[in-house]
Amino acid sequence: MTGLNSFFDDFFTKDLFNWNEKNLTEMGFTMPSVNVKETETHYEIEMAVPGLKKEDFKINIDRNILTISSESQTENEERDEKKNYTRREFNYQSFTRSFTMPSDIVDVEHIEAKYDNGILKLAVPKRENAKKEVKTIEIK
Repeated sequence: MTGLNSFFDDFFTKDLFNWNEKNLTEMGFTMPSVNVKETETHYEIEMAVPGLKKEDFKINIDRNILTISSESQTENEERDEKKNYTRREFNYQSFTRSFTMPSDIVDVEHIEAKYDNGILKLAVPKRENAKKEVKTIEIK
């Protein structure tokens, strides 16, 4: 019954709009933080993912949805002199982040990705004809 009480306590006492915990998953792992910046020529996406290698990432775009995902698994094992397990630990982490790309603005054929010092950086270029034009509307 303790679990049920905890569920109701969490439901009624936790702030649904607490943005400080927005990247926390149900298992207590954090989702990578993302910065998105728009310039005149492209979008810059930066994701904080320390401790990984570039081979750990999978980046694809399907129907204008850019998806960045990663899976990592570690296993540590310690044995005593008799070769019996004394301690065996394993850890599995994964995440998936998706972003909808405006198909009429983004040039998906020329997206570039780079991983350096724990930061995954993507440069998403805009199409040449997608530059913003300011249009003044006359009031009649």
